[in-house]
Amino acid sequence: MAEELTIPGQEQLAAQLRAAARAGTLGQAVILSGQGDLARAARFAAAAMECQGDDPPCGLCPACRKVLRDIHPDVITVRDPDHKSIAIDVLRAVRSDAYILPNEGKRKVYLFPDCALLDPKGQNVLLKVLEEGPPHAAFLFCAESSALLLPTIRSRSVEWRLAPPPPERSAGDRDARRLCELLCQGRAADLAAFCAQLENSKIDRDSLRHLLSDARDLICAALALSFGGGDWGDGLVRQLTDTLSRRRLSALADILESFIRQCGYNVGVGHLTGALAVALAS
Repeated sequence: MAEELTIPGQEQLAAQLRAAARAGTLGQAVILSGQGDLARAARFAAAAMECQGDDPPCGLCPACRKVLRDIHPDVITVRDPDHKSIAIDVLRAVRSDAYILPNEGKRKVYLFPDCALLDPKGQNVLLKVLEEGPPHAAFLFCAESSALLLPTIRSRSVEWRLAPPPPERSAGDRDARRLCELLCQGRAADLAAFCAQLENSKIDRDSLRHLLSDARDLICAALALSFGGGDWGDGLVRQLTDTLSRRRLSALADILESFIRQCGYNVGVGHLTGALAVALAS
């Protein structure tokens, strides 16, 4: 069974790299920048360069499988564990090796997993092979910021940026989403258990109000989507739209709005969560 070809959290980048591979425009020198799994993105790009299938990277051919398992003889990760920066001699050896034909692949791909280890002198050693090297040699540079590389390197490379990671969700936001997931499932016992858990966690009225407001916003977004109100990128909004009827979504929005207002009154949280469980299950 082939290993799944993905770049976690970078679906758009993966699609762009596939399109470039199909068009033959990935480039001889590639910079992968930004935050995220740069090493995985580089393996994906290397597999696209070596793929023997019709839709690179296919993940099925021997070349793809070898690249992803780091055993392809023509995909070389450049490291120098004995020095703080990659030594000049190591980079000269890379430069010389680039002119030797691949062992079995389409290209010889040199992967630099951390360009912070490439000082300016070392980068200049690579510059000539980037400018005049053989067409079978390719270079993948991983860097959180492409500014780590000299302008002369950047001008001869194609840069692909990883999308920034999504902001970490607060506990209240996670609870609001969990509530919406339970509403999709529609099991009264699970809704009651969720509300009891909120009470047991000693949630205060203000935090409960924020939680319910976030859940209401998701419900309202789903209701708008059901009427064709835009293409929401949140999968939970789509799940709500696909699972619950417009009438149910509208009723839930009204219920949540009512309890949001009640959170402003001097009412015990236990009373609110208990009544909420009953109202949501009805």
